Amino acid sequence: MDFSTAPKRVRGESIVPMINVVFLLLIFFLMTSHLAQPEPFEVAPPEATSDREAEAEPVLYADKSGALAFEDLRDEAAIAALATVIEPGTAVQLRADGAIEAVEIAKLLRRLSEAGFGQVELVVAPK
Repeated sequence: MDFSTAPKRVRGESIVPMINVVFLLLIFFLMTSHLAQPEPFEVAPPEATSDREAEAEPVLYADKSGALAFEDLRDEAAIAALATVIEPGTAVQLRADGAIEAVEIAKLLRRLSEAGFGQVELVVAPK
């Protein structure tokens, strides 16, 4: 019988500290990230052939009935809040539903020009 001590196995490096660091980084990025707000209502943009993407930052939403939304505000309050957020001459991105009538869009563009918005970018879906 062999009563000698068995050779010790070499323990591998523990991965627990690495897992801790990964979770801490995950929590850090979740806490510092800016999550996108959901759209105030469902908008299906009109179809058109356009190679250019809308680049304006403030987004004004218009549904098929002509109701407006900017962040949590609706209609005239949305336009007033949008006017305070951007500088004069800055473009506004308009996400209008494809089912909205052209007369409503014309009225909306007139209201936006009266509020001081000189440039409006209409978001379209590619054909």
